[in-house]
Amino acid sequence: MNHGSVIDEETGRKFYLDAPDDLVVGRPLTFLLNLHGGGSFGAWQRLYFPAHDYADEHGLVVATPTAATAEPFRHWTAEADDEHLKNVVDLVTVLFGPPNIAAFWLVGHSQGGMTARRLLSDSFFADRADGWLSLSGGRIGGIQLAEDFGPPAPPGTAPAAGTGPALAELQQLWAGLAEPPKADLSFIFATGEHEIAELPGDSPWARHYGAGARVRLPDVVDTEAGQAHDKIRESYSTPAWGLAPRPGTAAVYQYPGARDGRVIADVVRLGKGHTEGLEPNITSELVKMMVAAPGGKARAPGVR
Repeated sequence: MNHGSVIDEETGRKFYLDAPDDLVVGRPLTFLLNLHGGGSFGAWQRLYFPAHDYADEHGLVVATPTAATAEPFRHWTAEADDEHLKNVVDLVTVLFGPPNIAAFWLVGHSQGGMTARRLLSDSFFADRADGWLSLSGGRIGGIQLAEDFGPPAPPGTAPAAGTGPALAELQQLWAGLAEPPKADLSFIFATGEHEIAELPGDSPWARHYGAGARVRLPDVVDTEAGQAHDKIRESYSTPAWGLAPRPGTAAVYQYPGARDGRVIADVVRLGKGHTEGLEPNITSELVKMMVAAPGGKARAPGVR
């Protein structure tokens, strides 16, 4: 089971499931549902956000599924995927036992982050989720995309998706994610510096929890590159969309004193774009923040 694939018997669909190699009775576990972005798939997401590399160290259980809808590109839809995602949560809960799941986080990159926000409108997820990690998948309160954001077109073809009407459509999609969810949870937003126009100086979610003004923590420096990037557009990609993996530095901002100890943070990966996989140290830092946040909601709801 560890670091392998598991079958959702109700749908026949497989998903990756990673867990500590040495499961100790009574050790609290943090469960992450790790959703890929549009046009991607589970195996790529495991490399883009390799939280499973820290399963032993921090007691993580990481489920990484793949969306069913493949046309015009692979992406998450309510009709094709929501029941499967509920089955994944139920299966993981049964496998490890509700008392052992100390916290449950929705994690999503790009359209996977948008999907996490949509799932929080469903009581099944809103009642269970202790946190949402949005990896370039929308920010509570909104954020302005960079003017050249979007998948670039090959040289000599149509304009890039990040220009004109296409950018306006993307902005509209992200704006729909700005409304605070009706759920009690921690929230971390992580993005590449070149994806956004600028990071807002405050957070509506922080205000909701009575947190103080944001504080910049020490930068996280990585001397190793991430494990994934957009190989399809590698020869003509842009800084906003993402270049080849390489070392980097991330600026980390937290809003201290949030009610009930909720973790609310923004992370900006300096010099990075949308598709460059997260480096080891910033991945570890995000995992540490999730594990340190309060949990307990996942233990309350019963399995369907």
